[in-house]
Amino acid sequence: MTLPTAFYTPLISESSVFSPREEGVYSNVAMRGRHADAYSMYKRGTRDYINAYDKEQVRSLNGVSKEIGNPSWKRSFLYILVASLASLLYGYHLGVINETLQSISNDLHFNGNTMAEGLVVSICLGGGFLGSTFSGLIVDRVGFRRAFQLCALPMIIGSSMSATAKNLWGMLLGRLFVGTGMGLGPTLAALYVTEVSPAYVRGTYGSFTQIATSLGLMSSLLIGFPAKGTEGWWRICFWVSAVPAALLALFMQFSPESPHWLFKKGRAADAEAAFEKLLGGPYVKGAMAELLKSERGGEAETVKLSELLFGHHRKVVFIGSTLFALQQLSGINAVFFFSSTVFKSAGVSSQSANICVGIANFLGSFAALLLMDKLGRKVLLIGSFSGMVVAMGLQAASASSLVSSSNEVYLSVGGMLLFVLAFSVGAGPVPSLLLSEMFPGRIRAKAMSVCLASHWVVNFFVGLLFLRLLEQIGPLVLNAIFATFCLLAVIFVKRNVLETKGKSLQEIEMTLLPPE
Repeated sequence: MTLPTAFYTPLISESSVFSPREEGVYSNVAMRGRHADAYSMYKRGTRDYINAYDKEQVRSLNGVSKEIGNPSWKRSFLYILVASLASLLYGYHLGVINETLQSISNDLHFNGNTMAEGLVVSICLGGGFLGSTFSGLIVDRVGFRRAFQLCALPMIIGSSMSATAKNLWGMLLGRLFVGTGMGLGPTLAALYVTEVSPAYVRGTYGSFTQIATSLGLMSSLLIGFPAKGTEGWWRICFWVSAVPAALLALFMQFSPESPHWLFKKGRAADAEAAFEKLLGGPYVKGAMAELLKSERGGEAETVKLSELLFGHHRKVVFIGSTLFALQQLSGINAVFFFSSTVFKSAGVSSQSANICVGIANFLGSFAALLLMDKLGRKVLLIGSFSGMVVAMGLQAASASSLVSSSNEVYLSVGGMLLFVLAFSVGAGPVPSLLLSEMFPGRIRAKAMSVCLASHWVVNFFVGLLFLRLLEQIGPLVLNAIFATFCLLAVIFVKRNVLETKGKSLQEIEMTLLPPE
């Protein structure tokens, strides 16, 4: 059976599937920029056609785009870099406390209070939980461009408050503001990259967010080096972070909105314009046809929390939440937050150790960029968590009585660097990308916010309790616990995660979450 020729013509044309009256209404409204009513008629008409053909025939809707090859990656590249500024800020604020915590505690008079020091770290993560929880609602309401700008605002305000803090409470309030922006940033970056990237480079582009995070982390460590020897330098470290936040807000003003969000809101003509900007004119018809595959009505309906937790999508939400929880229970952010403390106890200078941590993180992130679309997401996750098990085993062994003091340093430092390297290859960049691919467009933003909430809750308690647990149970038991969680992650990924490499978002949705 041959598909109607209407599917091979522009979406607004004299040969469309609408009646003459509907065509006139659609064209008229589109020219004036009011697309909602026309979109409803368009959606009702095209849905009848799509349901009349089996999946194999519907797949031919993309025939035109496939004949001319893949769209140029250069068109969307700059917008990916802009969105990655949110991840750079996340990495920077993740590590800015590492070198400056001692100076901050001295100047603000809470030196030696491990609970207060842990609170300076974890209050930011508490703010991250709040930002992440509301990220889905914000994106669904205002779109990605405005959401990124809202993400930048508390980072600018919070950085300024931290830089001018006179006591512990001022620092905590500033870190709380920064945390809300950190909670928004990773969710927005993962979703935006997924929705504006061509399918054949989506994994590579997803790795850019992890590279940006590692660059932000390295920047915070390098900028923080003078903090211990220069009075008040820690304040400069916080002021510096306001610059990329301002650039994010500015550049996002000139970036395209997600065509998936526009289409979901009934702005079909705007979605076409966004696709043309991101992919090029010849690919617009195929991209719009892909959207139609998963449009089954109800996209504009409100998604309730009960639907995510107990409805049709509960399994994939459970997979996402568990994956993010295991990511943090591996102990990675304890490494980033307190690597200076750990290396100091091993007799290694914090500056040398932190440089090595930053380099290992960057090299792993770069390897993920090269391998993501070649090996696939699941392979990288299994390999990454397996390497982390080995690395944590080395660190646990270094704390045992079986290892001589001369070898303890090598095992401890080597294990930590291997742990960071293994994490940044897979466990770091893959979960956000994988889950933003797996969730259907209707629930994508809110489901990601629910899953990332588990990330921030676990992250908060790891940051709060790590130093206290290190004192109470020692590094041997603590590292063994982290290694156990990494092993559980390997088993969980093998049993529950499906591969999404090279598939369009609509193909993934139709494969993993077929209509009820």
